[in-house]
Amino acid sequence: MYNDTRLFINGEWCDATGGATLDVVGPATGDKIGTVARASIKDLERAVTSSVEGFAKWRKVPAIERANLMRMAAGLVRERADSIARLMTQEQGKPLAEAKVEVLSAADIIEWFADEGRRVYGRLVPPRSLNAQQSVMKEPVGPVAAFTPWNFPVNQVVRKLSAALATGCSFIVKAPEETPASPAELIRAFADAGVPSGVLGLVFGEPSEVSDYLIRHPSIRKVTFTGSTAVGKQLAGLAGRHMKRATMELGGHAPVIVAEDADVELAVKASGGAKFRNAGQVCISPTRFLVHKSVCDAFAQALVRHAEDLKVGDGLADGTTLGPLANARRIAAMTSVVENALESGATVATGGARIGTIGNFFAPTVLTNVPLEASVFNNEPFGPIAAIRCFDSLDEAIAEANRLPYGLAGYAFTKSFRNVHLLSHSLEVGMLWINQPATAWPEMPFGGVKDSGYGSEGGPEALEPYLVTKSVTVLAT
Repeated sequence: MYNDTRLFINGEWCDATGGATLDVVGPATGDKIGTVARASIKDLERAVTSSVEGFAKWRKVPAIERANLMRMAAGLVRERADSIARLMTQEQGKPLAEAKVEVLSAADIIEWFADEGRRVYGRLVPPRSLNAQQSVMKEPVGPVAAFTPWNFPVNQVVRKLSAALATGCSFIVKAPEETPASPAELIRAFADAGVPSGVLGLVFGEPSEVSDYLIRHPSIRKVTFTGSTAVGKQLAGLAGRHMKRATMELGGHAPVIVAEDADVELAVKASGGAKFRNAGQVCISPTRFLVHKSVCDAFAQALVRHAEDLKVGDGLADGTTLGPLANARRIAAMTSVVENALESGATVATGGARIGTIGNFFAPTVLTNVPLEASVFNNEPFGPIAAIRCFDSLDEAIAEANRLPYGLAGYAFTKSFRNVHLLSHSLEVGMLWINQPATAWPEMPFGGVKDSGYGSEGGPEALEPYLVTKSVTVLAT
């Protein structure tokens, strides 16, 4: 069964004022599977008011008690993983096994941040006078407004939520209207664990209306957004005009560099698995495959075999390894990408078309001989399309990897330590994985550079944007 999703304001689940709702459509069938409450301005004001009250309470809770409550929430997430994952697959489309991994990793993230929140320290600074004491304090910044996308409905919320709660902030999230039920269950786990009323808020609605209201509101002190670069720039500009701290995790177009000495089998297994995970709808998904000419044909043939071995189908069906795209817009986008690539001179080695007429299924696609002017090599496809281009020298590959304004993630495969050193220092990305798929562990920084945003949603660095540094000097009298 799929849940109709309500708002969560001041510790209560509630309908929107006036009862407005939006339909939720299942990507595997194209049919309506439920509804989600559509918040009004009055609902948003109630959410902010309760968040201010919640912050006044939560900031006074000792860090160890906050950590204990967060750990209880993580335990509930684990207990409910099967049911939450099933909701996620129904509304987002990813295979059930992938959905469950996302939910269980969310529990790990919560626990890591819970413990890290206990290590938010100030410091004593040696004074210039024996009659003085100088200290530096770290305090929570205040109520936080978060905006998250549909591709990872739980994971994208939990990183922001966990950092906020661990540091003593209250938190309002506008979760995605297309995939509302699974993030609602994440919030429910925290509420059931005993997080005080007002500390957490969950709203849905018209994205521009909600973001404009929350970011402008004087009580909101921190903004965090995951989504496209275009929207991120708009929200960052609005946050800047109102002097709000902001963390932006924006679009990417991750290069994959396969060097002459790479283990081709490993490169295909690692990058192929990462490429088609969540049907390629991943901000750190490998997209631009730059392969040395000496191994280019072998790599392309192996990647084609990998793609053709995937089982496309309903994410709830046994054996499915690639589910539908999240919405019909993505089908149109993928079709356009492939048509442009063909017009530019690329070759479709496998896939390249929609599968069937029911649901949003698109064949895993490998494009070869892709010219630089093709759209797929300049704009993030955000779907199950891998584009391959050969290179002559590693310097050439690095230059191409850095050509675009994006700098979120990158991948490389090589057996040479010299190449590892060169790639590590030369690639303009926030995250680089060498000889492996992405491992976005909570203890490691997660974020990009250039047009891919700023700030981190992982590691100790993720806590700093939620903290205010206060300098305190006392002179004895």
